[in-house]
Amino acid sequence: MSSDVVILFGGSSSERLVSVASAQNVSTHLPDASCWFIAKDGPVFVTPHAELAAHRNAFTDDFRPKTAARWPSLDDALDSDDARGRTFFLSLHGGDGENGVTQRKLEGRGLAFTGSDSTASANAFDKHKTRELAAAKGARIAEARLLDTSNPELLTRSLHELMARSPRWVLKPRADGSSHGLVHLRATSEIPAAAAKLHALRISYLAEQFVEGRELTVGVIDDVDGPAALPVSEVRLLDGGAFDYEGKYLGRGTEELTPAPIDDGQRAQAQALAVLTHRAVGCYGYSRTDMILTTSGPVLLEINTLPGMTKASFIPQQLAAANRDVKAFIHHQLELARARRDTSK
Repeated sequence: MSSDVVILFGGSSSERLVSVASAQNVSTHLPDASCWFIAKDGPVFVTPHAELAAHRNAFTDDFRPKTAARWPSLDDALDSDDARGRTFFLSLHGGDGENGVTQRKLEGRGLAFTGSDSTASANAFDKHKTRELAAAKGARIAEARLLDTSNPELLTRSLHELMARSPRWVLKPRADGSSHGLVHLRATSEIPAAAAKLHALRISYLAEQFVEGRELTVGVIDDVDGPAALPVSEVRLLDGGAFDYEGKYLGRGTEELTPAPIDDGQRAQAQALAVLTHRAVGCYGYSRTDMILTTSGPVLLEINTLPGMTKASFIPQQLAAANRDVKAFIHHQLELARARRDTSK
C-alpha cells in the first residue's frame, strides 16, 4: 500500500532536475503516494500526480508548481500533521538531499525514509572519506590529493606539482555529484583556466590521477541475505564525449551498455568492489558504485547513496537485466525504511 508514502523530490542542488525525472518515474509505481516538491528557494509544494507527469523536458527545464506552497520550508513540512506516520521515498539527488542533511531531519523526527542513514550519506557524499573507508577494506584507489581552492597562487602551484607527477588528472568536487564541475587536466597549458574555474567555485576539490580503462557502474541492493550486486553497466565515451551532465542525462557523446560486455571474472571483480564499498561506507537499501576497469582489476571512483531512478537510469536498467521488477524494488525499499524506523524506536 502506498497511501502512507511521500515521494520527496526537488531541492536546491545542481541535480534537482534529475530529481524531478526520478520522481516522475517513481510516482508511476506509487499511484496513491503524495508528491512533495522542494523548490530551489525552500518552500514545499504538494504536487498532483497529473501535474508532475505532465512536466516535459525534466532534464533541462525547471519544474514550476501551479499551486501555492503548502509549507515555507522542509522543516515546517516535516513538523506538520501531514508528515506523521508517513514513509518518505527519497527521490533527491545531490546537495542536502544526499549529503546527510535531509536524512538527519527525518531521523530526528522518527520518520521512515529510503536509502542510507545520515552518517553513511555524509561519508558517501565526501569522495575523500569514501576512498579512505573503502581502501581500508581492500578497495583499489587511484592516487589523489585534496585541493585548497581559496588561494589561487597555492592552487596553481599544486596543479603544477600534480602534472609533474602524472600527465593527466581528473578534478572533481569533493562533496557533490560529478555531473557538474568536473575538470580534466591534460596539459600544463590548461592549468590557468582550471585554477580560475576552481577558485571561482570556492568549494573543496579532489584531484584524482586519471586511470586508463573502461568505466563501469554497479548497483547494490540489500536483500534478505545481505547486499547483492546487480548486473554491471558500462559507459562508453564517443568521440568528444564526457560523462558529465549532458553525457549522463541527455545522451550526448556517451553510450550505456547493460549488461556490460565483460567476462565473468571481470564481472565478479566489479560486483565484489561494489558490495565491498556499499558495506564499507555503511549504505542501506541500495547504492551504485562507479569504477574504472583496468587490466589489473577495478579501481574505485565513488559511490552514490541515492542513484537516479529515472526511466533511463542505471538502477532501472540493471533491475531489468536481472529480471527484477522496478515496482517490487520500490516497495522493498519502503519496507526496509519502515523496518529501520521500527527497530530504532
